[in-house]
Amino acid sequence: MKKALLTYALISLLSACSSSNDTIERVPEKSPAALFEDAQELLEVGNFSGSVNTLEALSSRYPFGPHANQVQLDLIYAYYKLGQTAQALATADRFIRLNPTHPDNDYVLYMRGLTNLDADDEMLQSLLGIDRSDRDPNLAQQAFEDFSKVLGRYPNSKYAPDARQRMIYIKERLAKHELSVARYYIKRQAYIAAANRGRYIIETFSDSSSTEGALEVMVQAYDKLGLQDLKADAQATLRLNFPDNPLAQNS
Repeated sequence: MKKALLTYALISLLSACSSSNDTIERVPEKSPAALFEDAQELLEVGNFSGSVNTLEALSSRYPFGPHANQVQLDLIYAYYKLGQTAQALATADRFIRLNPTHPDNDYVLYMRGLTNLDADDEMLQSLLGIDRSDRDPNLAQQAFEDFSKVLGRYPNSKYAPDARQRMIYIKERLAKHELSVARYYIKRQAYIAAANRGRYIIETFSDSSSTEGALEVMVQAYDKLGLQDLKADAQATLRLNFPDNPLAQNS
């Protein structure tokens, strides 16, 4: 599945590069200032496809023009709005690499996080119409790292509060993924692995909604392993926090 999605993404990127050259040629020849103004007007009305065409033409024809950096920042946003994940991430990475001390790098990292997060949310729901917590969390983890960098490097950024809230959402997503893996191990009778995953959830995502499920897994796994002391500890914690859970009762 992962290989198929990667192949799809690569084909989409190659196709986009080919079509991009054609659309650039169709953008009228104008001065840098005029093209930049056209792009801004298109962005303002939500014509992101048209703005990308104009911004790409501007970047290609005048790579060192007076609006060069802003053009790249606008491209990141327009690619994101169009769902063009690979282009948005590549543009963001290139911008930071070429402008390591730019004052808008907090925005670039924030947009990088949004792009990864949206791609994680939409990858399976949009393509297959399903929601699975057991799907690969790589994009969510990358988004978490992006938002962490915003908070770590730019704690006073205007994007910091929203980045912090999105990190809370991502922690829930990652915790659910870990719980789905732990439950899979229970089904496969891999009880040591299941117990370890459950403990990891408790230690790493203690404030998530998956803690009850993690404690259930630990009780079940320790019981199957004959580790009664560890089972009793997990059961006591489950009883303290979730007294109505059936597994919280001594058996």
